Amino acid sequence: MKFLFWICLALTAYAYFGYAVLLSIWVYFRRQSIRKTDYTPDVSILIAARNEEANLPSKLENLRMLNYPKARLEIVVASDGSTDRTAEILLEQPPPVVPILLEESGGKARALNAAVDRAKGEILVFLDARQSVEPNAIAELASCFADPTVGAVSGELLLEDAGVPSHEGLGIYWKIEKMVRKLESASGSVVGVTGAIYAIRRELYCAIPPGTILDDVFVPMNVARQGKRVVFEPAAIARDRFFDEKGKEFSRKVRTLTGNYQLLQLAPWLLSPSNPLLFRFVSHKLLRLLIPIFLPLMLVASGVLGGPFYGAIFWLQVLFYVAAACGSLIPSAKRFKPVGIASTFVMLNAAAALAFYNFAAGRKKVWL
Repeated sequence: MKFLFWICLALTAYAYFGYAVLLSIWVYFRRQSIRKTDYTPDVSILIAARNEEANLPSKLENLRMLNYPKARLEIVVASDGSTDRTAEILLEQPPPVVPILLEESGGKARALNAAVDRAKGEILVFLDARQSVEPNAIAELASCFADPTVGAVSGELLLEDAGVPSHEGLGIYWKIEKMVRKLESASGSVVGVTGAIYAIRRELYCAIPPGTILDDVFVPMNVARQGKRVVFEPAAIARDRFFDEKGKEFSRKVRTLTGNYQLLQLAPWLLSPSNPLLFRFVSHKLLRLLIPIFLPLMLVASGVLGGPFYGAIFWLQVLFYVAAACGSLIPSAKRFKPVGIASTFVMLNAAAALAFYNFAAGRKKVWL
């Protein structure tokens, strides 16, 4: 029981903190910089859209404000069987917007593949329809490709909550996640990119299998497999909001984590030596999927062991879960930071547990 308790505790601590510490040491001794210059290749912005009539006009207006040479920019938008006015809005747009109208919905992966087939740019930039991007975002992404070792670049997603206390725990989680990505980039390559804004060299693109949930992991991992770096550029900014609708953030996290399980089925090479980022993939992605197993084992083991030390650890865990429950039942309680953190931690791991069930049951959503 002691061994079980300590191994679960060690792996949980490593997944959330130890991996970042290890990367920090790595960066201290072997930092890898990006040789950026003012580089403006031909760029194709790709957007897969389904029923986005509410977001598309503002998104296209946002893209018209980009600080990038207009002659070197095209915007390819694939409507994936939309049943609202998305197709009509696209047909009304002047160049450089290139509309692709798919009559039947086949999922985001199919729409992105169709957009890539039509694109002409040397650099492919993938954006979502909902978020806005900063005027210099595309230029910042492009400048990284002046370094011939770079094959893909992730931008940064800033989540804005307008000061809503219930989102504080999620904000801390995002800060940790971004710190890990920066450390991964500075020490070599990041494991995944920000789905709302990332770019790759066209010749490195591998067609995304139909139904793939996480193109933002599948695409960059294939770039790394071809011997190029996948880096993080925090100056390329997209802005989004936390979902205010109850349960929406939870649903988004469940979908993302379900996608991690799906990747193992779609690309089994990710767990083989042919994956140059195998250690990082296991440390950053897979271990977090196992935390919902480690947590109850730690609770049971400490309860069975008893005694002053393990007894205190057991009741601390109970108190932690009670605080999480209070945060879920009484949202205003999340104003107290420990309650907010506990609620977020339990929510994320409940999402991981449900993601495993979704994958085992074959429940996969291609659109959020």
